Amino acid sequence: MNYLNLDTNKTEKTVYELNVLLADYHLYYQKLRNFHWNILGRNFFDLHAKFEELYNDSKLKIDEIAERILTLRHRPVSNLSRYIEISNVEESKTDLTDVEMIETLLNDHATMLKQMRNVVKVADEGGDEGTIDLIGAYIRELEKTSWMLDAWRMKTNEVLKASVS
Repeated sequence: MNYLNLDTNKTEKTVYELNVLLADYHLYYQKLRNFHWNILGRNFFDLHAKFEELYNDSKLKIDEIAERILTLRHRPVSNLSRYIEISNVEESKTDLTDVEMIETLLNDHATMLKQMRNVVKVADEGGDEGTIDLIGAYIRELEKTSWMLDAWRMKTNEVLKASVS
């Protein structure tokens, strides 16, 4: 690991957390495909397209996480059975309503944000700014996506908290 100037023992901890995040993204990706295929009702067109956008984004992140693990000179987990075993995200039914799908995704986002923060914490302890930078951007993007999905499920007469001037 000389070319990265990182402590190998600390890097192993980061790689473990990255592999858990990789597993989380694989299950999340499949859930998005499930929802994309099985959405019904008045929100079909909007959510069908949104789920496709989200799974395409997830596919890119899966590759970036795996490549970061390789950059750290480790092999990424690549078996479905292992993903299911170590992931914080669970599989979902196919017969959910549109609102249930969004609520499920928001719960997954909370779970994944927690895992991302675990990655950042461990990477910080190891002085791994490259991983911190990568995952920090993911946190920002997922928080924004969560806000948008949450706004979608709100009623139009709901009021946001007023800002203090």
